[in-house]
Amino acid sequence: MIGATIAKPALIPTNSVTTKQGLTVRARIDPTLSVADVIKQLCLNLKINEPSTDFALRDETDELVTNDNLRKKIKAKSHLKLVSSPAVEATEIAKKLTISGEGLKMALFSLQKFIREEQFANEFVNRDGVRILIDVINVSYGNTLAYALTAMQNLMDLEYGWASLDGAFIFKVVQILSSQQSRINVCRPATAILKRLVEADPTSAPGPLVASSSRSAPAVTPGSVYRYGFDVVYEQMKKEQGLLETVVSRLGSADTALALHSMMLINSLLSHATDTWWEEFIAKLERLNTRKVVVRLMSSHTIEDLSSCVLDFQGNLARVTYRRKTTLVEPDLEPSHEAALEYIWSNSKLQPENDGEGGILKWRQLGFDSENISHEFVEVGVLGLDCLRHFVQNDPDFFSKVVQEQVSRPPERRCPIAKASNEVVELLSDHWAIFAPGYATSPTFQPFFLNFYKVHALATNFFLRMWTESGAALADFSRVVALVRSQVNVALRQESSRPWHEVEEDFNECEYKAVRDRQMKELEEEDDSLNKVPVRNLRNKLYKESYEFVRQQRIHCLLQGAWFMNAIPVVPSYTPSNRRPSRPWRFMRLVKFPVRDGLEDLPDRIEVSLISEIATANCAPPSSLVQGDLPPNSPTVPSPLSFSLISTHEGSLSDQIAPDQSRWADWTDGLNILRRDGGHVASSETADFVTALTELGLKIKLLDLSGDKVEIPSGLTAGPPPTNSDFFFSDLYDPQ
Repeated sequence: MIGATIAKPALIPTNSVTTKQGLTVRARIDPTLSVADVIKQLCLNLKINEPSTDFALRDETDELVTNDNLRKKIKAKSHLKLVSSPAVEATEIAKKLTISGEGLKMALFSLQKFIREEQFANEFVNRDGVRILIDVINVSYGNTLAYALTAMQNLMDLEYGWASLDGAFIFKVVQILSSQQSRINVCRPATAILKRLVEADPTSAPGPLVASSSRSAPAVTPGSVYRYGFDVVYEQMKKEQGLLETVVSRLGSADTALALHSMMLINSLLSHATDTWWEEFIAKLERLNTRKVVVRLMSSHTIEDLSSCVLDFQGNLARVTYRRKTTLVEPDLEPSHEAALEYIWSNSKLQPENDGEGGILKWRQLGFDSENISHEFVEVGVLGLDCLRHFVQNDPDFFSKVVQEQVSRPPERRCPIAKASNEVVELLSDHWAIFAPGYATSPTFQPFFLNFYKVHALATNFFLRMWTESGAALADFSRVVALVRSQVNVALRQESSRPWHEVEEDFNECEYKAVRDRQMKELEEEDDSLNKVPVRNLRNKLYKESYEFVRQQRIHCLLQGAWFMNAIPVVPSYTPSNRRPSRPWRFMRLVKFPVRDGLEDLPDRIEVSLISEIATANCAPPSSLVQGDLPPNSPTVPSPLSFSLISTHEGSLSDQIAPDQSRWADWTDGLNILRRDGGHVASSETADFVTALTELGLKIKLLDLSGDKVEIPSGLTAGPPPTNSDFFFSDLYDPQ
């Protein structure tokens, strides 16, 4: 929960109150009373015969007056209305939902507004309102269906009340979403409902502020809404052919909000996919060319509205890439692995041969060091296998020609193509920091990363060309790897702004001499030991530790709180919040515990669970801003230090401008960390911090070795396995 405070206006304890009959009176309200006592006194003074419990107070925006906000309403001299209580409203609306006609549509229109209020929601749920609403959804269409789905979406923002939703309802939402005839105003809430169900798994149940990644799935508490998750939703999605195709196709919709919701659903599915359906789901996304669609979005005119979601997708794909890299290739257990290897071998058009020692020479002809194919892919996993398969698939005839050409050479002069492919995978993984799940820190678009297989093919072809042009032998393998590493860093520079054709030119047209000269200059400036495997592994470990340190620091900043300027959104698709305070400055602080009633220093609250996106650089200072308060900006030009807390259906919950770059980085990245569906790093400052801490830690570790003149090996070779199992592992005990 985020609390906020604004400068206190002068207390004006006189408010106007309008009754249900239209009578307006002036009332001096004691701010120390409870809302129930205030209503009771109003009923006595206005000689209203009905029980005071049948009434409630609302302001001019129809916000319910509660004990938490009563004092604020009095001080702000809000115009109050004496209306039916949530219990009475819930009863009336539930009854109207059972009657078709225009009254049904009006009841749903009111329901989608009132259902956000806990008092109303409690009464509505207790009157079997959820079942009634589901019945309406099952038979409605058009605007009526849109209102009903929006009401359900708003109810699902609460942590209770919708645990009765079953597979039949989920399948109905899936059908609505997959229909090409569904209107945009129907698809938006339907997409949001599926997204919420995906995120409502037992591991996401409210718990510690920073949950451990190894947290085991707890048992589902009876009545808890955290009983769904990816598996439950995906089981229903599988029944409706073409759903994912429809969702992916809507990423290119002219309606930015629909594209935004579709992108959010895909991200939720990616970040919550379980082992049960992970392979199948990822394979479907790949077949649908989802990466290509997102790359197209990166250059679209609507990207300002979707940038945060695109970065989320990029981070999710980094986690997918890491998982594939660490998944072992097991052709004896996985038919898909065996099929990929068979495809590679058949397109080589080679035949197995005897190696002269009683063995079969097969995979060594492609450039592996041994016939143990699982061991050959141990460092790059399924990612390496996929990359090699795509390399073959890109041009099977070229692959066959190159393989047979290498086989015709003397063994010491052959380029180990398969080994080169795996080494390129390692180089690209290092370049894009594919070190661990959940540690994607790029704050900018990486369209080349989304084209991982294409970049791999270009770099592998470059490896082959450098091998030939330099006249390399097997002993020169590491030297060619260094050339390719240098070219990868050059070709993939300025990734967010460079066109793809320049990348192709860098790999296809750069001459060996130019690459060699540049690489020699680089060697003069850097320590060659940094590229050795043990050091790379150490860097990966330190990277994780550095990321976690910066992550905790960002959360700590949120707990301390900070002042921000209230801003005006200038991106049309983000609906400004109607709860924005009138004062120019706001203090915001992350609160981990319930705030006591009536606490004046935190009158406004924003539930972190409602935040689905942190939009950046989309707000401008108000025109009344004093010129010296912030860096000069036109009121219509977005400030680079601005950010908005976006809800999937309420638009902007808060629009702020940070006083400096450091505060902006703390809050945008800190809030992204807390999001239910993951998030991404939004600032280069955070990414630079992680990198700087990693490199500093690495140099300190290496000083221990270099000071003692310890030779760092290029790799470690495991010894032979034990001849029998007559041994055991003993726990070491250190008395200190």
